[in-house]
Amino acid sequence: MAHPPRDKDLQGEGNYDATRRYDKSVREFVESGSVDDAAAAAAPENAAEAEEMKRAEEIGKSHSKGEDRAAPPDARKP
Repeated sequence: MAHPPRDKDLQGEGNYDATRRYDKSVREFVESGSVDDAAAAAAPENAAEAEEMKRAEEIGKSHSKGEDRAAPPDARKP
Protein backbone atom coordinates (compact mmCIF):
# COMPACT_ATOMS: atom_id res chain seq x y z
CA MET A 1 0.00 0.00 0.00
CA ALA A 2 1.52 3.31 -1.04
CA HIS A 3 1.65 6.18 1.42
CA PRO A 4 0.52 9.63 0.31
CA PRO A 5 3.32 12.17 -0.10
CA ARG A 6 4.09 14.17 3.05
CA ASP A 7 2.96 17.76 2.93
CA LYS A 8 5.68 19.92 4.54
CA ASP A 9 3.10 22.64 5.26
CA LEU A 10 0.75 20.28 7.08
CA GLN A 11 0.07 21.50 10.60
CA GLY A 12 -1.85 19.90 13.41
CA GLU A 13 -2.32 16.37 14.61
CA GLY A 14 0.06 13.95 12.97
CA ASN A 15 2.62 16.56 11.94
CA TYR A 16 5.91 14.87 12.78
CA ASP A 17 8.03 17.92 11.94
CA ALA A 18 6.00 20.14 14.28
CA THR A 19 6.22 17.49 16.99
CA ARG A 20 10.00 17.31 16.66
CA ARG A 21 10.30 21.12 16.84
CA TYR A 22 8.06 21.24 19.92
CA ASP A 23 9.92 18.41 21.66
CA LYS A 24 13.26 20.10 20.92
CA SER A 25 12.11 23.45 22.30
CA VAL A 26 10.68 21.85 25.46
CA ARG A 27 13.88 19.87 26.01
CA GLU A 28 15.99 23.03 25.54
CA PHE A 29 13.78 24.97 27.97
CA VAL A 30 14.04 22.29 30.64
CA GLU A 31 17.80 21.98 30.17
CA SER A 32 18.19 25.78 30.38
CA GLY A 33 17.33 25.67 34.08
CA SER A 34 14.58 28.29 33.68
CA VAL A 35 11.68 26.09 34.78
CA ASP A 36 11.72 27.23 38.43
CA ASP A 37 11.90 30.89 37.38
CA ALA A 38 8.98 30.44 34.98
CA ALA A 39 6.95 28.66 37.65
CA ALA A 40 7.64 31.44 40.14
CA ALA A 41 6.66 34.07 37.58
CA ALA A 42 3.38 32.24 36.90
CA ALA A 43 2.47 31.91 40.59
CA PRO A 44 -0.48 33.97 41.81
CA GLU A 45 0.52 37.34 43.29
CA ASN A 46 -2.19 37.39 45.96
CA ALA A 47 -5.07 35.39 47.45
CA ALA A 48 -7.64 36.87 45.05
CA GLU A 49 -5.59 35.87 42.02
CA ALA A 50 -5.05 32.39 43.51
CA GLU A 51 -8.81 31.99 43.94
CA GLU A 52 -9.44 33.18 40.39
CA MET A 53 -6.92 30.64 39.06
CA LYS A 54 -8.55 27.88 41.12
CA ARG A 55 -12.00 28.75 39.72
CA ALA A 56 -10.61 28.77 36.18
CA GLU A 57 -9.07 25.34 36.75
CA GLU A 58 -12.36 23.98 38.08
CA ILE A 59 -14.22 25.34 35.05
CA GLY A 60 -11.69 23.69 32.75
CA LYS A 61 -11.94 20.40 34.60
CA SER A 62 -15.74 20.52 34.41
CA HIS A 63 -15.39 20.18 30.63
CA SER A 64 -13.12 17.16 30.97
CA LYS A 65 -14.22 13.76 29.76
CA GLY A 66 -12.39 12.00 32.57
CA GLU A 67 -9.13 11.34 34.28
CA ASP A 68 -5.91 12.27 32.51
CA ARG A 69 -4.14 8.94 32.13
CA ALA A 70 -0.98 10.77 31.04
CA ALA A 71 -0.72 12.47 34.44
CA PRO A 72 1.51 10.86 37.05
CA PRO A 73 -0.51 8.68 39.45
CA ASP A 74 0.25 10.96 42.43
CA ALA A 75 -1.23 13.92 40.51
CA ARG A 76 -4.55 12.13 39.89
CA LYS A 77 -7.42 12.70 42.27
CA PRO A 78 -9.50 9.72 43.39
